[in-house]
Amino acid sequence: METSINFNEKKGFICDMDGVIYHGNRILPGVAEFIQWLHDEDKEYLFLTNNSGYTPRELNQKLARMGLDVPEEHFYTSALATAAFLREQAPGCSVFAIGEAGLLNALYDAGITMNDVNPDYVVVGEGRSYSLDTLTKATNLVMHGAKLIGANSDVSGPIENGIAPACRALIAPIEMATGKQAYFCGKPNPLMMRTGLKKLNCHSGEAVMVGDRMDTDVISGLESGMSTVLVLSGVSTRETLKTYAYRPSVVLDGVGDIAAMARAEKP
Repeated sequence: METSINFNEKKGFICDMDGVIYHGNRILPGVAEFIQWLHDEDKEYLFLTNNSGYTPRELNQKLARMGLDVPEEHFYTSALATAAFLREQAPGCSVFAIGEAGLLNALYDAGITMNDVNPDYVVVGEGRSYSLDTLTKATNLVMHGAKLIGANSDVSGPIENGIAPACRALIAPIEMATGKQAYFCGKPNPLMMRTGLKKLNCHSGEAVMVGDRMDTDVISGLESGMSTVLVLSGVSTRETLKTYAYRPSVVLDGVGDIAAMARAEKP
């Protein structure tokens, strides 16, 4: 049933964060060993998150508070993917953005300016700046010709006591009110994965995608030609597998198993 992956032969690892590295503010079992293994074996790695709210520095500090030292350049977010997409498509464009520091900083760094009068794009991420006022503003800007972009297509995300609506759910009212469809830049958009592989300096055949969701992580690894690992430390169980027409290369309890298997396979 399960194909195996020789982790020692792989050069690069792209890992989702929530449900894989941490849950809320708690580091998951085996993560420290996994990161240690990546360093010991000189593997290229990237932590990928669809959450557009955090900057790489904030993610670096979040992990530092949990006792993990991961330099800023090892993070890639849907906010960075969105900014890269816009810089490629329309250099120097202007946007009306609804989101947090992660999204705004990424857009500024890509040379994109803020404009709430006649922007080229309306860009929506997660965040507390979302209100009926910003929603109404965004809706009318899209009605007047601004193109609609979503940082990611997640409908919801886990929080301490349940779920929170995420980007796809937050942008839906604008789509419904205007009749226009948003374009989403985060996982499972293959553009985000290609950029990730480029950052790792890796060919897809030499890389592994590790995540806890079939519909964003596994599918994006699969469609980019990477080996895929589904970990059961987040939202998925073995039952989840039965509802999808595709499957991961390997199913593991958590990322600690990757390090353990790799060490066991070493001659």
